[in-house]
Amino acid sequence: MQTNFTPTQLLDPDVAESEQILRKCVHCGFCTATCPTYVTLGNELDSPRGRIYLIKDMLENGRPADAEVVTHIDRCLSCLACVTTCPSGVDYMHLVDHARAHIEKTYKRPFMNRLTRAILAAVLPYPGRFRLALNLARLGRPFAGLMRGGALKPFAAMLALAPRRIPAASDLAKPGTYRPETERRGRVAILSGCAQPVLDPGINAAAIRLLTRFGVEVVMPEGEVCCGSLVHHMGRAEQALESARANVDIWTREIDGQGLDAIIITASGCGTTIKDYGHMLRLDPAYAAKAARVSALAKDVTEYLATLDLPAHMPRGITVAYHSACSMQHGQRITLAPKQLLKAAGFTVRDPAEGHLCCGSAGTYNIMQPEISAALKARKVKNIEATKADIIATGNIGCITQIATGTGMPILHTVELLDWAYGGAVPEKLTGLPLG
Repeated sequence: MQTNFTPTQLLDPDVAESEQILRKCVHCGFCTATCPTYVTLGNELDSPRGRIYLIKDMLENGRPADAEVVTHIDRCLSCLACVTTCPSGVDYMHLVDHARAHIEKTYKRPFMNRLTRAILAAVLPYPGRFRLALNLARLGRPFAGLMRGGALKPFAAMLALAPRRIPAASDLAKPGTYRPETERRGRVAILSGCAQPVLDPGINAAAIRLLTRFGVEVVMPEGEVCCGSLVHHMGRAEQALESARANVDIWTREIDGQGLDAIIITASGCGTTIKDYGHMLRLDPAYAAKAARVSALAKDVTEYLATLDLPAHMPRGITVAYHSACSMQHGQRITLAPKQLLKAAGFTVRDPAEGHLCCGSAGTYNIMQPEISAALKARKVKNIEATKADIIATGNIGCITQIATGTGMPILHTVELLDWAYGGAVPEKLTGLPLG
């Protein structure tokens, strides 16, 4: 794609990077076939190619974002299916990140939209506030029907997603060091997370049990914060960078202290962002090298478990539909490890049709774009249920929350099933079910 940025514009490193990304696009349109919003809406401007044109026009002309640009960029899930599909290697992720930051700086959203986004940014990344908000949702639920139209739709979506029962915090959610049950064969840090330990604390607990069972010491450092992905995808670049710097400092102390073989992440959406810390902080001379080192050590829990050579089990007579989260398959390019681990643990694994398409969760997307999200969820659930599996497994808390509201099939994190297979208790979601 030909670009026409001025030398002065290219002095801005973000503009210079975007210009290089834009030049790689050859207008081929392969991305349209795998873009969830284009497949759902059929609008060229709701495809990656269409959004690239809008971003190019906005940045080249050095103008503030307008309502049209914001509408179509906001509809992007950042699922990155287009990145997997693109034959030219267009780095759409960093291009749309720049566009969102530009929108945040130059566009004044309607009041209710600003308020909703501010509430999400002030609540979701903080476990204590998030737990309080979920408890308050019980009071708001009777009024959800009154909020389904106009500017209050996001609040109705929040209430629909809020669980009716909030699990108690796990004993394994506290900062500290968890010693291996056998001779130590590794040492890792694990991201505690923000929304996940409130919505499903059993995920990290299962990961810690499984890792320590196989000789890995797990440390959960004091002071960890949200990875920054939720606000990063809202265009709040500085808030995201503050989180990144805080985590880089904490993990660097562990690396320089007793050392780390990996930084384990059990939510693939967080993993995609942490693996990008090196890029996010590349212009910060105090953090660029440290952030790159942290990103190099970041591993999805299944990515790390695949290096431990876990023993194979006989078949269990249980069929698992594996939903590959977008942040796992497109963001981190991890496609085989989770399924291979499940198969080795004795589960039969089935791939749902259209596995490349997003379920519609995408951070805060199912709150801010509830109609598109609901259409994608219905499509995803239909394909999953068509597998006739007993259980759904996935690697991202957002997907778990989203899909669970559309099906009666139990959905668990992959690591919960692996913990069960290798000596752990039956997961609570499966107790009482006629499984092997």
